[in-house]
Amino acid sequence: MSVWSHILREMGFRKLNALFLLLGLALAVTVVIASQLLAEADERETRRVTRDMGFNLRLIPVKTDLGQFYRDGFSRHAMDVSMLDRLATQLTNNVSFNHLVGSLRREYTINGQDILLVGLSDTYVAPGQGKKKMGFEIEKGTIHIGSQVALVQKKKKDDTMHVGVRRFAVANDPIETGTPDDITIFARLEDAQSVLGLAGKINEIEAIDCLCLTADQDPLAILRKEIGGILPEVQVVQQRTLADARAKQRQTRERVNQFVLPSVLVAGAIWVALLAVFNVRDRRQEIGILRALGKGGGRIAVLFLGKAALLGLVAALIGAALGTWAVLEFGPSLFPVTKKAIQANWPLAAQLIVATPVFAALASFIPAMLAVSHDPAETLRED
Repeated sequence: MSVWSHILREMGFRKLNALFLLLGLALAVTVVIASQLLAEADERETRRVTRDMGFNLRLIPVKTDLGQFYRDGFSRHAMDVSMLDRLATQLTNNVSFNHLVGSLRREYTINGQDILLVGLSDTYVAPGQGKKKMGFEIEKGTIHIGSQVALVQKKKKDDTMHVGVRRFAVANDPIETGTPDDITIFARLEDAQSVLGLAGKINEIEAIDCLCLTADQDPLAILRKEIGGILPEVQVVQQRTLADARAKQRQTRERVNQFVLPSVLVAGAIWVALLAVFNVRDRRQEIGILRALGKGGGRIAVLFLGKAALLGLVAALIGAALGTWAVLEFGPSLFPVTKKAIQANWPLAAQLIVATPVFAALASFIPAMLAVSHDPAETLRED
């Protein structure tokens, strides 16, 4: 009888042991592949959600009086827009900041109403990420107005509105936010520069820090050193509450992900080893007979290791399919912002299909060696 025929017949005879081993390994593979796919989805969701929380770095001219800046919400000093280009050229995947937007902010009066006029540039990101918009997109010749501006000026979406000597189309349906945005008009940077007569000027560069460190880890010192080496003409202000919220969210997610995989591997190894020990104990008489018939230790070891590997292969196929299906089915409801990016990870599934039989065989190694070490005479005498 061949080794594999022997293994299949033994599994048919001891169905419960084989079933428990199969279910345990399939569950482990399901958890591993599902947790990995969920971790990838969570990473995308966290990155998108924390990005949408807004900028947490504000780079302003070094001459700015911070008291005036905090009081008015913008610097009264201007800097050349080329400084934005200088910083953007330094963007790589290794820098501690990303998503750069240049802005020009000034007080302005329209028909007796004091408002804040804000011009925004395109968003610059690290190479390979493309240009991703932060917030809303402003088309040339259009403006986005706050709720109080709309109320006082009696404007709504698709109306035209004069800002200085320029005429713009209102592109948004103004809603109340309870923030200074309610008295703000947002325009493209070049349009705001034209209205204010400040061609080629900005007074702030907004960014997101990528360190994801909390206040006690002092990320601001790192950011000031790195950005200061590129643009010594600016000072860096960090919105600490927003930065801490972003950092704590990402750090919590990373801790959870680091815990899941080791826990599953340890639990799976213990489960397989225990079932292999029980299998060895139940097969003591069979092992003794095989040894008495002259079957070598290698053959006996293969019976146990081969069984574990075969069940590991079947379990991997079942677990990979089940875990992938579960994430594709339920993932979109858990991660609605980035649900379209959730997809099967076939390379990971292939790795698990190869690794699980090896893992199962290794977990069964010590019980298999115990089986090989049994003295056939003592085993048969006991039975």
